[in-house]
Amino acid sequence: MWMTKHLVVGALLACSVQYGIADTIQLKDKSAITGKILAEKSDSIVIDVGYTALVVPRNAISRVTRATDAAAPVATPLATGQFYSSDVRGTVTRDVSSLVKQIGESVVQVRTPEGLGSGFFVNEDGYLITNFHVIEGETEISVEVYRQRNGDLSRETYKQVKIIAINKFHDLALLQIQDKDAPKFKPVVLGGSDDLNVGDAVFAIGSPLGLERTVTQGILSTKTRELEGELYLQTSTQINPGNSGGPLFNLAGQVVGVTNMKITLGEGLGFAIPVELVKSFLDHRDAFAYSTDNPNNPFRYLEPPTRTVVKPVEK
Repeated sequence: MWMTKHLVVGALLACSVQYGIADTIQLKDKSAITGKILAEKSDSIVIDVGYTALVVPRNAISRVTRATDAAAPVATPLATGQFYSSDVRGTVTRDVSSLVKQIGESVVQVRTPEGLGSGFFVNEDGYLITNFHVIEGETEISVEVYRQRNGDLSRETYKQVKIIAINKFHDLALLQIQDKDAPKFKPVVLGGSDDLNVGDAVFAIGSPLGLERTVTQGILSTKTRELEGELYLQTSTQINPGNSGGPLFNLAGQVVGVTNMKITLGEGLGFAIPVELVKSFLDHRDAFAYSTDNPNNPFRYLEPPTRTVVKPVEK
């Protein structure tokens, strides 16, 4: 009764409101409310429909679409000198199925002679993130990309892959596809794990046991799980060998972590590297530049300046 009354009022008010572009709350009874979302709470959403605001319970909502969601979460064009796209602003959640269709091309499978893992593009020039342990000790690397064409996915394999930077302490690696005539790639948007709350829904895309394009969903179990001196995001999202290096997304389609391990004797005990460490790694990638002279060294040490002999001044 409460909901019906407020929906009628909302519909009448919406008729007098002129929104060139508006947010939309789709309800489970097939009706919808259009206006401007003012706030999002764990149990409700507040939406302005004119000269009043409605509080809509979460359990009555089937989907929420913001005015800016038409292109989200596709990365915006990078400014000059910017290496990746990042957005830590609060955004409305969306359903996983629509997000997967939109960002699925950004997730890849990384193959080596010894095994495989997952990864994701951080910019359109073929730079991608994966785990260090996926490519550790390897130089022969290939990347499989899945592109949507005419509604179907097509597999493309690239074999000219260069290791750009590695950080074995945080289990991260930056690769680049350098195949001749390689097209532009579809990157992800890096979000912020600081804004996550325990219990928030997250999902992963990867290639567990080689099963490419596998999507698993769960919740964030804790944000600060300490393992061997490092803090990880713990999630109930199913993680298996082959997921390593793949992205962990929030329901805004932003990457909040990099999946890298699980506890094998339990179920629903997966872990991800917080995205803040990924951003730091990318921002300081020159310091972690890969060297063929010492391929396991995650830091690049500059040569010290040579000493100059100062001759005594003759008097």
